[in-house]
Amino acid sequence: MSIGIWQIAIVVILVVLLFGRGKISSLMGDVAKGIKSFKKGMASDVTDEQEPKNISEDNQDSNKKE
Repeated sequence: MSIGIWQIAIVVILVVLLFGRGKISSLMGDVAKGIKSFKKGMASDVTDEQEPKNISEDNQDSNKKE
């Protein structure tokens, strides 16, 4: 028992009737913006991790405070 083309067509028609074309297109636009911002955030995280961290400087700062 698999999903046929007619069953998919009926579901698509029902979704369009319930939500309307304008609401679906705006929803897809919001999803696309979310994906773009997620990719941009992931790209900026990768570049931040590539910078070497100097641990000895952190230890010297903490020793001076004590």
